[in-house]
Amino acid sequence: MTITTLSSREFNQDTSRAKKAASNGPVFITDRGRPAHVLLTIEEYRKLAAKPMSIADALAMPGGEDIEFNPPKLDIKLKIPDFE
Repeated sequence: MTITTLSSREFNQDTSRAKKAASNGPVFITDRGRPAHVLLTIEEYRKLAAKPMSIADALAMPGGEDIEFNPPKLDIKLKIPDFE
């Protein structure tokens, strides 16, 4: 799988190049240097839509370092068992 990155300007000027590149892997389209859109073939989209993305997959994607993950803190109360 090849990942291609194009700026919005490049995408607008050569859409057919982006479509050809999408047949080999995802095409990330950037706005001001940051990933904004992803172009996929319909087959790849259907594969992704069929199953939920894991946190590891989301973090592995370009721009994944920008994902905020603040899970709630667990409030666990420990109880000492009474063996009498």
